[in-house]
Amino acid sequence: MKGSKSKNVLPGFGLSMGFTIFYLCLIVLIPLAGVFIKTAGLSWSEFWDAVANPRVLASYRVSFLTALFAAAVNVVFGLLVAWVLVRYRFPGKKIVDSLVDLPFALPTAVAGVALTAIYAPNGWIGQYAERLGLSIAFTPLGITIALMFIGLPFVVRTVQPVLQDLEKEVEEAAVMLGAYRFRTFRSVILPELVPALLTGFALAFARGIGEYGSVVFISGNMPMRTEIAPLLIMTKLEQYDYMGATAIALVMLVVSFLMLLLINYLQWRANRHTTTS
Repeated sequence: MKGSKSKNVLPGFGLSMGFTIFYLCLIVLIPLAGVFIKTAGLSWSEFWDAVANPRVLASYRVSFLTALFAAAVNVVFGLLVAWVLVRYRFPGKKIVDSLVDLPFALPTAVAGVALTAIYAPNGWIGQYAERLGLSIAFTPLGITIALMFIGLPFVVRTVQPVLQDLEKEVEEAAVMLGAYRFRTFRSVILPELVPALLTGFALAFARGIGEYGSVVFISGNMPMRTEIAPLLIMTKLEQYDYMGATAIALVMLVVSFLMLLLINYLQWRANRHTTTS
């Protein structure tokens, strides 16, 4: 009938939407707004002194660069792990599949202690690396390895369902048309995986920026060298410098948001290209 309002297939949309917005504001928006409100109490010179001194800038550099590099490495190896789990059958496959989720369940402090014990100069792997002149623990390399450990599941679990849903008939048609395996992967499979890979990269990168427990042990916490921004925030809080802590957190929040916004834009472009092609 004309003039009648169209009803949703699922009832209760208004109540569900209201609860969703309320929960989002309570858990996400209000705490983030608190950072802006707390930082607003600083003058511009005080804010600049808090976020632009050499020690803080060095902690930003360590946090963002190690998280960026770890997420990039995880994209490659996460795709490889997902490919093996989806495309091959082998004994112990379910065990390997379960081990991928271990960083989710393992307390981050336990992961940090374990990684430090392995990669320290007297550790199982670290002692051999030291003989080759390579220091892992208490260096940015050790931080990167810790972030790779906690970020790998994000890429694997994002890519795995997409690989499972790919139609093998398209690959077989490409092979029948004379495409080699690498060309089939590059032209047929990879474009379908790019949005999922970008999502996994964004999740791993975001987790790596704010990671604390698994990094604080293996980093050594040396100012200007291996001190991460989350640790510096904790140090400021222990010194009751709440303004300085929130100022550092605000910069991390803004930069992280801008980088995730860029990644989401690239993901949207990739999805659009895949849909139109």
